[in-house]
Order: sequence, then structure tokens, then C-alpha cells
Amino acid sequence: MVPTGGGPTADEVIIRPRRGLVPLDFGELVRYRDLLWFLVRRDVSLRYRQTILGAAWAVLQPALSMALFALIFGRLIGVPSDGVPYPVFVYAGLLPWTYFSSALAAAGASLVGSSSLVTKVYFPRLFIPLGSCIAGLLDFLVAAVLLAGLLAWYGIRPGPSVVLLVPLTALLLAAAAGCGLWLSALTVEYRDFRYVVTFLLQLWLFATPVIYPVTVVPERFRWALALNPVGGLIEAFRAAALGHQAVSAGRLGVSAAVIGAILLGGLYYFRRVERSFADVI
Repeated sequence: MVPTGGGPTADEVIIRPRRGLVPLDFGELVRYRDLLWFLVRRDVSLRYRQTILGAAWAVLQPALSMALFALIFGRLIGVPSDGVPYPVFVYAGLLPWTYFSSALAAAGASLVGSSSLVTKVYFPRLFIPLGSCIAGLLDFLVAAVLLAGLLAWYGIRPGPSVVLLVPLTALLLAAAAGCGLWLSALTVEYRDFRYVVTFLLQLWLFATPVIYPVTVVPERFRWALALNPVGGLIEAFRAAALGHQAVSAGRLGVSAAVIGAILLGGLYYFRRVERSFADVI
């Protein structure tokens, strides 16, 4: 019972709703950090379980795509590549794109795929899509070895801007996490999103300068590429890796701002609907 003075007794706990724009409990995330790495290891293990080639799939997917695009767009159609051999040009774009698309697809399906875990115990559900995005970095690093081999084969020496690859990779992870949070939460409520994402990624590929340079787009329309969260990012990644041109700080800055907005919006929406996951999943 509450005393006459209105204060709580020694056995009472007052629960108040979290306040703030993004109701994110960072202390809780720190306490459960070991669970995040467990989920990352689980996703990596499931990715390669009962496979013949194992981690080689991380290289085969972008390598085969590179060979196909080099044949069709590089040789038959003659898409320009800013003075760089087209195979290494397109692979430098496919490397970050393959990670982003794979991480987005995995994060989108992660909550539904972990329904038995979500409905039985409490933990920050945020870790499930984040774990899928972090696990995909292993494939990204393995596939990056082929990019290094292609640079050596064609005699391309990256310039000082190669040091930007580390922060650009972190920004790529933020883009995948932000979009993945939106998609995973929406997929729990609307299962149609599981089928939409495949079609969406196909269109998204051609709306991103992966298989073509930004220079083929008229100057007055290039601002639209920067609004694509991975448009300016992939352009900057290619420029930093190949050193064939300067990184466009303007387009990269716009893409970074869009990524930040998507990530903050994804965190806000995810936490708002998280309480209903166990009921509707």
C-alpha cells in the first residue's frame, strides 16, 4: 500500500515510460553486448553451415557478377569507366553493393526468422537485425581480397585516399543497419515486405552508380544520386579504392546525411513498435 504521504513503500517499484526522441537505453545495450556477439557468431555459423565452398561464396557472388557485367556492359555496350579497366571498376562498386544488399535482405528477414527467440525471452530486439548486418562484414572483408588482387593485376596503385575506406565501410554498415531496422520492423507487421525487398534491390542496383560512372548522368541530375543513401557512398568508395579521381565531398556529405536520417528514423520506429513484436510475429 502507498503511505499517506503518497510516496512508494520499500517494496514498490515505479515504472515510468522512457522519454526522448529516440527511446534508446544505451545502458541496456551495454549490459547485453555479449548477446550481440553471440548473434553475430550464430549468423556467421548458419551462413556457412553445410556448404561445400564455405567462405568462397563471399568471393564468387561479386566475382561472377563482375564477369557478367564486364561482358555485357563493358565489352558489348561499351559503358565508360573513367579510364579504369571496366572489370576492376565494376568490382569496386559491386563490393560495397553486394554487402549492402545482402545485409539488408538478411536484416529484413531476421526478426521473423528468430520468432522462437523473440517470443520466449526478453533482450534488446535491436540486436537481431544489427547482428545480421555485422555478420555480413566477414563476407565483405573476404571479397575485398579479390579487389586487392585485381588492383595488383592491372597495376593500379591507390592514392592517399585509400585511408578513407575504413570510415566509408563504417558508413556502409550504418546504411545497412538503418535500412535493415526499417525493413525488419515492417516485415513483422506486413509480411509482404519479404517479397518486396528482392524486387526493390533489383531496381536499387540500377539507380546506384555501381555498373556505370556518375559522369554518364547529366550534371543537373547528379544531385538525385546523392539522395540515394548508398549512391554517393559507393562513388566515394570506388574513388578511394582506385584513386582514379577525387572523392566528391559534396555528394558523399549528402549521402551521409541521408544515412544518418534513415538510421535515426529506423531506431525511433523500431523501438516504438518493438513492444508488439511478440504478439504479431
